[in-house]
Amino acid sequence: MPDGPIVVKVGGSTLGSHDTTLQDLADLQRQGVRLIVVHGGGSVISQWMEKQGAMPRFVRGLRVTDQQSLEIVTAVLTGLVNKQLVASLTSLGARVLGLSGVDGGLLEARVADEDLGYVGEVTRVDTDPLENALEGGYMPLVAPVGLHRLDGSAYSGALLNINGDTVAGELARAVGSGRLVFLTDVEGVMDGSGRVMRRLNARSARAMLASGVVKGGMIPKLTACLRALEMVPIADVVDGRRPGALMKSLEGSPTGTTVVAG
Repeated sequence: MPDGPIVVKVGGSTLGSHDTTLQDLADLQRQGVRLIVVHGGGSVISQWMEKQGAMPRFVRGLRVTDQQSLEIVTAVLTGLVNKQLVASLTSLGARVLGLSGVDGGLLEARVADEDLGYVGEVTRVDTDPLENALEGGYMPLVAPVGLHRLDGSAYSGALLNINGDTVAGELARAVGSGRLVFLTDVEGVMDGSGRVMRRLNARSARAMLASGVVKGGMIPKLTACLRALEMVPIADVVDGRRPGALMKSLEGSPTGTTVVAG
């Protein structure tokens, strides 16, 4: 296994009846692997928004978040999804500490685009909560909600919705992760013909983003890979629906796309 904690982003859509993600995480922790997990929950958020009569909207793969949406996002991510995952992992024998980016001042952010509403861009990561959890033998499980920096603006001190992929990339960069793994619901990063790109370097990844080949939810994933690769040697975007996807990735046989610096 690589040096440095492994950062894993788990999307809610990958956690079905056939994947082994949670079992893999519990098994890896028992093997002594230090893990930091960031979870999403977009599909559950959308379901709760629709129950409240709010229509989900996305721009460049990011959820537009007004005040009503922010309340739903915060409740679903930091409450329902985070604690369900903590409970599931605990039942598998893992030692897990559920956190959000607000707890311990983990994630400071700012509103970068007011057209997106209460959506944050990370400006600072305080790694102390993560390091303390890891030193205590826990797996930090992070909900991607942060706090707007105290700058006197209209958003100062407000809760912010932060894309989970973005958070994973920022945390991996901040802790000097040995590897970053995105478990998603597609086979990997695809070229213009729909074929999975098995290996990309940073330059090729930037070109794909600039050309518009990469679309939707893959935009923040690939952007997060590039951000993390400033400090992290390798990142994988793999199909988390496949049994053993996480284990295979960490063993050097990823089933999706591997992104490296260069």
